[in-house]
Amino acid sequence: MKFTAQRIARAVPRVIGALMLAVVAGCATAPPDRHVADGGKDPWEPFNRKMFAFNDTVDTYALKPAAKAYQAVLPTPVQKGVHNFFGNFSDAWSAVNKLMQGKFEDSAVMTARFVTNTTIGIAGLFDPATELGLDRRSSDLGLTLGHWGLEPGPYVVLPLFGSSDFRDALALPADTYVTPALLVPSYWQKIGVDAVGVVDARAGLLGASQMLDELAFDRYTFMRDAYVTRRRSLVFDGNPPPLPEDGDDDDKSAPAPAGAASQTQNGLKPALPTSGAKTSMSSEEPVTVALAPTAQEPASSPGGGVQPAPLPASAPPLPVPLPGPAPVPPPPASAPHA
Repeated sequence: MKFTAQRIARAVPRVIGALMLAVVAGCATAPPDRHVADGGKDPWEPFNRKMFAFNDTVDTYALKPAAKAYQAVLPTPVQKGVHNFFGNFSDAWSAVNKLMQGKFEDSAVMTARFVTNTTIGIAGLFDPATELGLDRRSSDLGLTLGHWGLEPGPYVVLPLFGSSDFRDALALPADTYVTPALLVPSYWQKIGVDAVGVVDARAGLLGASQMLDELAFDRYTFMRDAYVTRRRSLVFDGNPPPLPEDGDDDDKSAPAPAGAASQTQNGLKPALPTSGAKTSMSSEEPVTVALAPTAQEPASSPGGGVQPAPLPASAPPLPVPLPGPAPVPPPPASAPHA
């Protein structure tokens, strides 16, 4: 009974994000947009910006100073060992999710990686699996739900957890439960272990956050678009399908002109539409035109002759001689002089 109470108490902070999402859904005035996956639509932006400002304040005055102190106090090998230790638990959860996604090869690689680092790597403090060619192929329950076809839903900023969407928020309790905190019995010890993991993760992002502060004009928009684009790419293994765009149906349904269709089938260039405007011709530059295809019966020219047959589309445009006397070619070099 005591063990069950501890598990429930530890799970309470992890389901706050999902509960807050339900509150937001009830208070939102704008319905979710079906194109939210493109990062350009944000139906809950007013709430998200306020929560982003709250999280940014917590990060500025709590997480970032703790991460800087963590880097300054602990030697680099110790930091690397802590990072590997937490990453080893993430590898185990990734192996489970790869299996649920039907990616058996990736699941086998992540399982071998977890076993190798747990045994040879001394409980995951070292990472010999990478040196053996077992590269990390991370995954989580949110990606598994996306692989099963669950739509991401609206973008939302969760308190303390940051960028998310409806699908990832549903998976958040499970994704954050599998940590080294499972190894300690006390509730407060679990909180302490999780806090070390958060500080370690934040320390690894100090360089990225500094670059974001220097380059991004609107940090909220940058974080939103980067998160949505990255998660969508991960769901489709780096090859996401094109997003639907407004007006695609109109472009596809517009019929092509009948003349253009027949000319395309004949392999000829379509004729340009004629207008009543006069075209000025300069005597200094040659003029080139492409002959348009004629109808079944040849059209008569003003002089009573017949126009030549149209050229294929691959033929180059022909030069049109300018008005004036035709030039007389010079006599051959071998001809006798008169």
